[in-house]
Amino acid sequence: MPSEKQILHEKAVIDKFIKYIEAERRYSPLTVRNYRRDVEAFVAWLEREGERFDPARVTTSDLREWIVLRTKQGLSPASVNREVSSLRAFFRFLRRDGVVEQDVFRNTASMRTPKRLPVFVSGESMPSLLDMLDDMAASGEFGQVRDALVVLLFYKSGIRLAELVSINTGDFSSDGGELKVHGKGDKERIVPMVPSVRRRIEEYRALCNSMGIKVKDGALFVTTNGSRLSRTTIYRIVHRLLGESGMQGRKSPHVLRHTFATNLLDRGADMRDIQELMGHSSLKSTQIYTHNSIKALCEVYASAHPRQGDK
Repeated sequence: MPSEKQILHEKAVIDKFIKYIEAERRYSPLTVRNYRRDVEAFVAWLEREGERFDPARVTTSDLREWIVLRTKQGLSPASVNREVSSLRAFFRFLRRDGVVEQDVFRNTASMRTPKRLPVFVSGESMPSLLDMLDDMAASGEFGQVRDALVVLLFYKSGIRLAELVSINTGDFSSDGGELKVHGKGDKERIVPMVPSVRRRIEEYRALCNSMGIKVKDGALFVTTNGSRLSRTTIYRIVHRLLGESGMQGRKSPHVLRHTFATNLLDRGADMRDIQELMGHSSLKSTQIYTHNSIKALCEVYASAHPRQGDK
């Protein structure tokens, strides 16, 4: 077991790194939490023999042994790659500070991961979902109105879960036609609000006022006591409502984000415009949605071509 002195030493090193990605790199709270967990797990493993953590003594062989261990423990290639990314950032920071000299990741490649197309709500399922949201909004019941707006806003704006959680009423323009979104890396972008969403937001806020809900910290989505809804609560709202609408398979806010992007592409939107609306730093992230459209086109071709039986 590491001594108290060792624990304080490794904590200081990790805390300095965490402060760096929070203050200088402006990573999201969730990313910071994941990086800390990944680094602490790796450091604890290195100290399995009771030796003090010394970054300068870490080798490429150590990293490879760690990757093999995590794989044997059942982690998927994508999860292992995420952990390696955290460690890579940590050691890059240590090199910057002169704590280590060698790049132990130079000959460490990422594991191959199967390419998966984004999951989205199909055109056949969407009318059922929208009809259900309309009925909920018309109920006048606070929870129903709020939850319907949560799903509608995801679908109509394509924003991320963390972005929706952080929305404040002051983030909207004076006429409600635009929303300032605080995205990854503290980057801001403007997302237009279509009339149907603007109307629902106005109705929801009016309901909050009529119920005398005292909203805390200017949050848009709140509980009946005015507290901001958590990530977990919003995720559960989306999962439940997508399930109640009859959707099968994955049911998450990201599915609605994928649906937003896929619908825009299918309707002829420019790829660069979609990239800006989605808040993607790279066009490569946006181009994955073209695969959905090509796949759908091939299916239509296969079912409709007069000589579909040809090989």
